[in-house]
Amino acid sequence: MATHEAHSPGSIKLCDHEDKKEGSINLQPVVSIAVGQQEPYTEAQYRKLTRKIDAYLIPIMFFMYGIQQTDKTSISIQALFGMRTDTHLVGQQFQWLTTIFYLTYLIGEFPSTWLLQRYNTGRVLSAYMFGWSACLLCISACNNFTQLMVLRGLQGIFECNVTPGFLLITGSWYRTSEHANRSLFWQSSQSFFSIVCNLALYGIARYVVGHNGTVAAWRCISLFLGSLTMVGTIVCFFIVGTPDEVRWLSVEEKIMAKARVIENQLGDESTSKKWKWDQFWECFRDPQVYFMFLNTFFACVPNGGITTFSSLLYVTFGFDSWQSMLYGLPRYAMGIVAFVAVAFYLRKFQNQRMYVMIISSVLPCVGLLVMSLLPNIPKHKWVKWGMFDMTVIFSLALFLGWSMITSNIAGGTKRTVASSLTLIAYCVGNMIGAQVFTTADAPRYLTGTIVCSACFAAEVVTIALWGAWYVYENKRRDRVAEASGRSKEEEERLGQALGLQDVTDLKNPHFRYTF
Repeated sequence: MATHEAHSPGSIKLCDHEDKKEGSINLQPVVSIAVGQQEPYTEAQYRKLTRKIDAYLIPIMFFMYGIQQTDKTSISIQALFGMRTDTHLVGQQFQWLTTIFYLTYLIGEFPSTWLLQRYNTGRVLSAYMFGWSACLLCISACNNFTQLMVLRGLQGIFECNVTPGFLLITGSWYRTSEHANRSLFWQSSQSFFSIVCNLALYGIARYVVGHNGTVAAWRCISLFLGSLTMVGTIVCFFIVGTPDEVRWLSVEEKIMAKARVIENQLGDESTSKKWKWDQFWECFRDPQVYFMFLNTFFACVPNGGITTFSSLLYVTFGFDSWQSMLYGLPRYAMGIVAFVAVAFYLRKFQNQRMYVMIISSVLPCVGLLVMSLLPNIPKHKWVKWGMFDMTVIFSLALFLGWSMITSNIAGGTKRTVASSLTLIAYCVGNMIGAQVFTTADAPRYLTGTIVCSACFAAEVVTIALWGAWYVYENKRRDRVAEASGRSKEEEERLGQALGLQDVTDLKNPHFRYTF
């Protein structure tokens, strides 16, 4: 077993290069000290540690991401059971409850990601989770549009750091080859929780309506989800964090956890806490950041409309309020199967993410277009239902695109800014998506569904160009490396050394993009 008496517990000491002139990098101390720390550990030790990490992190991330998605979209179900009537919503006010959520989500994004980078990641996440669970509990007491707007706005602020926080945690614990499948495992929870919670909400609504309860069904739904979220927040407080923060690893295991991911060339959390303006500006010169932004935007215009109006769309097909909840479940089941299948596929086959993203955009484009063009008559009810169910896989392109942030953007500040910009696209897309489905277009919502189909088509083009840029850039770097005469092993060592000094992917010539 290696000894590490020269280093503080749980940290990897790097040479001090902050005061050096920008662009000059002292490689030798990092190569000899930091990179050398990974040598004593075997793959068997790493596998054992990975199983422990999975056992602690994946379940709670699965739970909290799933409940967050349900909390965010439950308004669609609440609308079926009296929310609009009890709170006197008229015109586009219901749509504005979704728009204000994403508007405040957008406003809170930069501050929340800055806090995640600067302070204890697990504690910041837990504080935000507590805030959003409190908002859900309070929504149950709302009686008018103003109260709902205030609480939905606060909910957007508190939920805005869950996705960047979980992506940051995934990047700090897992190798690049593991990013896609680990991310998909916890992201697949949105479909799983949509099934479980929809059944629970169905039962709650049935009971309340059947027994003429004094508390409206939609209010009971908020109380149930808020309480469930609060329980998850408490668990998250004690478990979630980066390797330096958690208490369930020994000092030696923390060092091993860091050594395991050195090959990512993405840096170490202890060197990436300082805000670096050169990395901030580099984001706006990096083509992949623009591809990430566009991919997210084009995926989230449909997302905003579908998540807000999914239950109402089933009603337009010819189902009643109760049937719309039950017949929506197969769509979520398809989502679970697709996510898990893709996660295992990407675990076995590397650099296949872009191909999966294209397929998961083409099928929803076709399904939504056919659904929108068919008239709402009984003989087309089940065809429209099937076409709409095809759209469930569109989120694969969104989530796999987000995993590129974890895998392909090096530099702590740059990763924070890229994550924020991508989630700004998420907010803007969802806000637009909620508004393109207008009350005047009911019951077919033809304009909204055609706009969403066009966005999926634009997303396919974006992904193709994005993948082509990665291929071009990797080949260009390969040619430079070949001309230098350095071996592949030496290239990897130098890349790891630069990564540990928080050097970005654009400035690290030994970095290769995965896709």
